[in-house]
Amino acid sequence: MLFGYQISKLNVQYLKKGEESTLSASKKQTVEKHIPTWLIMLLAAACGIIVANLYYAQPLVGVISSSIGLSANSSGFIVTLTQIGYVVGLLFVVPMGDIIENKRLIIVSLLLTAVALAITALSKQSLPFLAASFVIGVGSVAAQVLVPFASYLAPESSRGRVVGNVMSGLLLGIMLARPVSSLVADFFGWHAVFALSAAAILILVIVLWKVLPARKPSLDTSYTALLGSMWHLLRTTPILRRRAAYHACVFATFSLFWTTVPLLLSSPIFGFSQKEIALFALVGVAGAVAAPVAGRLADRGWTRPATGIALVTVIISVLLPLLIRTGSPIGVAVLVISAILLDAGVSANLVLGQRAIFSLNPEIRGRLNGLFMAIFFFGGAIGSAIGGWIYATGGWSAALWIGMAFPIIAILYFVTEKK
Repeated sequence: MLFGYQISKLNVQYLKKGEESTLSASKKQTVEKHIPTWLIMLLAAACGIIVANLYYAQPLVGVISSSIGLSANSSGFIVTLTQIGYVVGLLFVVPMGDIIENKRLIIVSLLLTAVALAITALSKQSLPFLAASFVIGVGSVAAQVLVPFASYLAPESSRGRVVGNVMSGLLLGIMLARPVSSLVADFFGWHAVFALSAAAILILVIVLWKVLPARKPSLDTSYTALLGSMWHLLRTTPILRRRAAYHACVFATFSLFWTTVPLLLSSPIFGFSQKEIALFALVGVAGAVAAPVAGRLADRGWTRPATGIALVTVIISVLLPLLIRTGSPIGVAVLVISAILLDAGVSANLVLGQRAIFSLNPEIRGRLNGLFMAIFFFGGAIGSAIGGWIYATGGWSAALWIGMAFPIIAILYFVTEKK
């Protein structure tokens, strides 16, 4: 195992000297053989634990807003501020992965997250809660330093599979965050959700510090120049712009749905308790199976048709509850199917996008990933903000119509893609 890491380190040194072409195919295969499976599993689990912090508040929006004194119209900002913080971190923290040692960047980001989570757990007023939520978003970008890290370990032939496996952990974290926070809040109160997460992040810091291999990037440039290059990368990388636009649209729908559906389920129409909302959210986890499948399809060169299927799946997921609206068990079943389809479509599209981006120059992978994630999380922030507001003013149907408009825009853009 250590021998595999030493070869990987030598590989990075060769890249720095511009001698990548001297590496033989057999040596690359040796690197591939020495990628430990347990490390990929650890990266997947770590990504899930970290990114879950962005979603713990989603099913608790109503409970938290009333507890800290936020109005119903402003409740969506509980989730939105965390996502905006994540966007800021993606633009200004994740690019550092191209110039500074990745392990150190991950550890510092996680320590910042743990402190913010502790403050959130103790908050009883809106200002400290919202401020800490923003910082949680900034620190949680450690997950997006780990994902490119996994792609560095994988050769081109299996990069989609490796990224898909790691992203499965990340997506499971997103999807499990909602039922876990609902159950914990039901038994111990919503403050306990953030206190337990702070403890989990501290444990993760210790584990990653002990077992994560160091990776010193070969790029030699200043942080200012690094940030300055990002606009150039966005302007000159069509595949980045296109994949980010696709996912910004579907993630806006994803965030809108999961911000508003707990409000619908807890309303008199369904009368769900926090436990029942948790069970509903748990069902949506089934959609995560689409991530590794999408990665394998991308490895076979089927990215374009798989993307079309993913976008259409998201549209269908929003259309179903619009066509069948009832507070009966049939209505619940429709919402369950809708949630699974939505999560599957979003999961698949995310992996397809990252697989395409990680096939580009490895020296700029951190910045490309930061830009990609920042753009689509900004879409998610818009979806959360609009969702809370439109649900309070126009109801569930109005929220669904807005939610369906986003993937329709994406599919219209998709048909212009050249084969």
